Amino acid sequence: MSPRSEPLRLGVLASGRGSNLQSIIDAIEAGRLPARLAVVVSDREQAPALGRAARHGAPALSVSPKDHGDRAAYDRALRQTLHAHGVELVCLAGFLRILGPELIRPLAGRVMNIHPSLLPAFPGLDAQRQALDWGVRVTGATVHFVDEGVDTGPIIVQEAVPVLA
Repeated sequence: MSPRSEPLRLGVLASGRGSNLQSIIDAIEAGRLPARLAVVVSDREQAPALGRAARHGAPALSVSPKDHGDRAAYDRALRQTLHAHGVELVCLAGFLRILGPELIRPLAGRVMNIHPSLLPAFPGLDAQRQALDWGVRVTGATVHFVDEGVDTGPIIVQEAVPVLA
């Protein structure tokens, strides 16, 4: 297999501040990630992640679930937006919505998520709170491929850290 001549066209979905997005931007700008931000999409119009993306020259769009009748319609709108920007790989970077089959099936194997726990422990929302409530001494982060379950897809990489609380 020969090396790519063009950087990978990355689409990022983010709901909040964009700290995970910033790590992706930093890796791209440092040459550690051979990609370019094709588009950053948020489900929240005022998400700081959109401003972060715009400051780095990436198209930054809000696609609100309120503008679509149901989850399937929203997933189709997201898929169309990603397709319109030529996205080859999708990264969920603090995106706080569960994606359904309308988006996941056509993009199977091309959607990754950053989750703040060592999966399969503490899937879903509030993983850090779950870890603290259970009193674990070690937690971490997982990057995994997204499937139709909640944080159940194949694990790509994990990193453990001690709990200091």
